[in-house]
Amino acid sequence: MRTNVTMQDIANKLGVSSVTVSKALSDKEGVSDNLKIKIKKLATEMGYRYNSAAKSIKDGLSYNIGVMIPQRFTGPNESFYLKVYQQIALHLDSYGYYGILNILSNEDEQLLNFPRIYSENKVDGIIILGQVSKQYIETVQNMDLPKLFLDFYDEHAAIDSIVTDNFYGAYEITNYLIRSGHREIAYVGNIYSTSSIQDRFLGYYKSLLEHGLTLDHQLLLNDRDENGKYIDIELPEDMPTAFVCNCDQIAFELCDRLNSKGFKVPEDCSVVGFDNDIYATLSTPQLTTVEVDIDQMARTAVKSIMEKVSNPNRQTGRILVQGKIIFRDSVRKLNDESATTND
Repeated sequence: MRTNVTMQDIANKLGVSSVTVSKALSDKEGVSDNLKIKIKKLATEMGYRYNSAAKSIKDGLSYNIGVMIPQRFTGPNESFYLKVYQQIALHLDSYGYYGILNILSNEDEQLLNFPRIYSENKVDGIIILGQVSKQYIETVQNMDLPKLFLDFYDEHAAIDSIVTDNFYGAYEITNYLIRSGHREIAYVGNIYSTSSIQDRFLGYYKSLLEHGLTLDHQLLLNDRDENGKYIDIELPEDMPTAFVCNCDQIAFELCDRLNSKGFKVPEDCSVVGFDNDIYATLSTPQLTTVEVDIDQMARTAVKSIMEKVSNPNRQTGRILVQGKIIFRDSVRKLNDESATTND
């Protein structure tokens, strides 16, 4: 069985020239986006593999993209960013690139050290996955290569970013709680920790405003310290009927804490999360949450970084990826009107 698929084999299948195939696989100008997609799809189906070593010598590129994740997001209970990385690596493969995972240690972040994959010229671009400190963002800005932020942004940094629509997702899930009859609704998350948590809070707050509900600062509950380390959630003296959590892991921890204090979910308190990760289904009951489209985020990030490798001056700004509510069993409806609500 023949295994060495060539560009000419791909060209023959589609009735185009091998030059066109070469341009498409290298993301060069002169080939329409639709044709590029067709060529890359067929190349993958036929088992075509780039000779990265030979191309690297010829083009002066490494054909690697670094994916840097801060250490605090890679603990034994953290799975979200590793799933994102897996999808990034899969999409990079269709461009003939490899994804190199780089864990940014807490020490290197504090000391503002460049990652080794950058200082040793091992990558053609870098995706920073997960919020880094304000000080380290300046270090990222000084990296002389294509780069982008994924799942966070910084208003003061001229670096493109791709984020899920945190604001609208939290706004919609808070609207759902209000339609279900809830009026005393807490928000769980350190709003000074990450841009995502802050945007989710703002979506929650906008929903309260639109429904004429007052923001009660006693119902803003902290879940982590200034270094991003989780802390015990202090329950308020006057308990709300519902909690909007900044992520499913925190919602899971909150449910455990409520149960330990004698509260039942959702009979006594409703709880919603964000991400639709493994914690949403591990929780008892399973969580109503906002699903983040991980594949679309990864696909968009890879397309963007590849375009930057081809054209380092290209800028796309902030790109939002839409999520959707996944309805499960962690919300109790408190009014009859909500029984007719179309979920």
